[in-house]
Amino acid sequence: VQLQASGGGLVQAGGSLRLSCQASGDTFNRLAMAWLRQAPGRDREYVAGISPSGGQTDYASFVEGRFTIARDKAKNAGYLEMTGLKPEDTAVYYCAAVHSPRETTIIRATEYSYWGQGTLVTVSS
Repeated sequence: VQLQASGGGLVQAGGSLRLSCQASGDTFNRLAMAWLRQAPGRDREYVAGISPSGGQTDYASFVEGRFTIARDKAKNAGYLEMTGLKPEDTAVYYCAAVHSPRETTIIRATEYSYWGQGTLVTVSS
């Protein structure tokens, strides 16, 4: 499985961006997916996750109500819709995936097998 993240950019505080994660291969429906981010000088942190069917989603408390994670089986793609962006959301955002037999989200970054290259989101004040 290969993941290609895109959609980052420069946006003003309060603005919106939509990140995309294009997955290769024919096992998309068995992948649990997530978005994580890493700001300069900080550890990588979990942002949001989605189960293989898309039926379950999970968010870090600092983005809940502002970000929405989704997936499109027909396009083999995952998305992170970000609204109400704040300067502290500035980071490189990574999509990640792992084959999972369970219909659940996965929070721990160490459990993910596949990673995209990252896309930079910069929020100006």
